[in-house]
Amino acid sequence: MDTPHSVSKAVTPLIETIIDEMGFELVDIEYLSEYGRWVLRIFVDNEGGITVDDCARVSREIGDLIDVKDHIPHEYVLEVSSPGLNRPLKKEKDILWAVGRKVKIKMERPIKGRRNFTGYVRSFKDSILYLEIENGLVTLPWGHVAKANLIYEFDK
Repeated sequence: MDTPHSVSKAVTPLIETIIDEMGFELVDIEYLSEYGRWVLRIFVDNEGGITVDDCARVSREIGDLIDVKDHIPHEYVLEVSSPGLNRPLKKEKDILWAVGRKVKIKMERPIKGRRNFTGYVRSFKDSILYLEIENGLVTLPWGHVAKANLIYEFDK
């Protein structure tokens, strides 16, 4: 039986090259059941942001390919979307992009008695994230980050 994780893992290499060639970045893939239907949600972005027309173009390009490769054994809805203002940070290159920006990090296990950290990414070296929080600098091993998101600051 296909799990949501296995579907996402199978679809990623299939569509990532196409999305890159279109000038966009594949940020994330979600495959989940919502309101009794399966949804494959693809998040794409680029340097200047992404429009509804961009999402429609990406959807047209990848939709038939996903269906032809038959990685999804039942009916589903394909959604292509912007990652939004609180963009998920999934890859090491995302964290490098976020240096100087405010982020929210959730760790798999507590570090210094806590799992949730909010602060500014000061650097990222050797898979260690250096995060400036309210009372100093904390080092977080990237391999133990459960979730990371950009925090959009409107006044910047």
